[in-house]
Amino acid sequence: MAKTKELNVIICGVGGQGVVLMSELLGNAAVRDDIEVKGSEVLGMAQRGGSVFSNIRLGSGVYAPLTPEGKCDVLVAVEPSEALRNVHFLAKSSLVVLNSRDVKPFTVFLGKSGYPSLEEILDKLHRVTDRVITLDATQLAQEAGSVQSANVVMLGTLYGTGLMPITVETAKAVLQGRFKGKVGEINIRAFDLGYEEVQKALKGAPVK
Repeated sequence: MAKTKELNVIICGVGGQGVVLMSELLGNAAVRDDIEVKGSEVLGMAQRGGSVFSNIRLGSGVYAPLTPEGKCDVLVAVEPSEALRNVHFLAKSSLVVLNSRDVKPFTVFLGKSGYPSLEEILDKLHRVTDRVITLDATQLAQEAGSVQSANVVMLGTLYGTGLMPITVETAKAVLQGRFKGKVGEINIRAFDLGYEEVQKALKGAPVK
C-alpha cells in the first residue's frame, strides 16, 4: 500500500440517502488507488429514516476503524441536522460540507418533536469551525438528471475539497463500474456538479 497521510472522513445522513453507498464507493476507490482504508458504519433505524453514520479513515498507520473525537478532517452531511449529531468529532481545522435540504422526522409533523433551522445548525457548527460550505445537493442532482443522485453530488463535494488522496479519475472509474449506461452518465454529472460547487466556494470568499 502507498504511504499516505492520515485523513479522517465522516459521512452522515438518514436512511434512504445513500450514505452507505457513498462509503462503499469511497472505499473501493481507495483500494484501487492502493491507499490503506478502514471504516465502520452505524445504521441505527436506517430503513425508517433514522441516522446513518459512515466513518472512513484513509492513510498509513491507521489501525482503528473509528475516528477519535475532535479528529475529523472532513464531515460530509447529506442531511443538515445530522451534522450536529456528529459535531463532537469536529476540530477547529475541520471542513464541513453540508447539504441544505433537510429530511424532517415524521414526529416533527405530528408536533411531537422539533427540528432546528438551517441558521441554528450553521451557528452551532461555526462555534467549532469556520470552515463550513453549504450547497443544495438536491437541486444539483436535479440538474444532473435525477434527484436520487444527490448522494453522488455530495461524494463529488468531498473530492472537491482537494483533500482526498484518491484521484478524481479513480473516483469516476469506480462510479462507472457501479452504474452503467444512462444512470452512469447522470452520476458522473452529479459528481462533477458537486466537485465544482466546492471548488468555487474554496477559491472565492472565505468559507462560511
